[in-house]
Amino acid sequence: MTRYVLRRLLHGVPIVLGVSVITFLLFYVFGGDPVLQFLGRHATPDQIAALEREYGLDAPLYIQYLAYLKEIATLDFGLSFVTREPVADVLWRGVGPSLSLTVPALFATTILSVSVALIAAHFRGRPLDRSLMVLAVAGMSVSFLVYIVVGQYLLAFEWPLFHIHGYRPGLVERWPYLSLPILILIVVGMGYDTRFYRSAIAEEVDKDYVTTAYAKGLGTPRVLFVHVLKNAMVPIVTRVMISVPFLVTGSLLLESFFGIPGLGGTLLDALDTADFPVIKAYTILVSVLFVVTNVLTDVFYAWVDPRIRLS
Repeated sequence: MTRYVLRRLLHGVPIVLGVSVITFLLFYVFGGDPVLQFLGRHATPDQIAALEREYGLDAPLYIQYLAYLKEIATLDFGLSFVTREPVADVLWRGVGPSLSLTVPALFATTILSVSVALIAAHFRGRPLDRSLMVLAVAGMSVSFLVYIVVGQYLLAFEWPLFHIHGYRPGLVERWPYLSLPILILIVVGMGYDTRFYRSAIAEEVDKDYVTTAYAKGLGTPRVLFVHVLKNAMVPIVTRVMISVPFLVTGSLLLESFFGIPGLGGTLLDALDTADFPVIKAYTILVSVLFVVTNVLTDVFYAWVDPRIRLS
């Protein structure tokens, strides 16, 4: 297992390098002058030259790319254009609020969606199954923005059940502000996840081992939540692991509308102000998260399904 994980991580290095090349070309070659974008059209030549010199943007492209690789290897992306803080500190400050929002939502959405999908698959083709799938499709069809606006208006303004905007960093104080965004994430995610899990579980319900389990006198809850669920774990793991990188990077819309200072809001602020070092670091962070997540997904496959062998 250890050799396999190390080998998969080594295979991920070329992917990260490829992403770094693409990112470098997009930002440094095709994206225009980041210094000019930050300073604006009315910047003087002296101001442009000073900022380029400070951030090494006046060096040849290959020198800049080598410096970029060094930043990736050391996780030191220099200083923000706007705040003049280390970029690592700017990003790290947003990780906690983003995880506080996305992790509870992922756990709750997965548990609820899998449970509903098991019930729908058990009653497949019957009115209950059709009703649940209609609700899932209806939930998927409504825009994320609609959920946010309606949720804020009805649940926070008309009926003051939740805070409409803001955030407090304390372990206890943050939850009144996060409750409504988490609820919206759960409602939005359940439509997509329920349909996906129901399709995966329905393939298992018709197999011989399920018939044998019922013939042995096992109850429906045990058959569904133990035997069927165990054999449907591979697609469930796939769906969950795809969401993992987004746990860290946060939700752009939710964080923006609810005033949550997570990584999603940090990225929006960086885009608005052309804070090039923050955007660059965020991009490579996402690519590394996807590479690591793919490795972990393969490892979890072998863990949840003994029929899969690591090779």
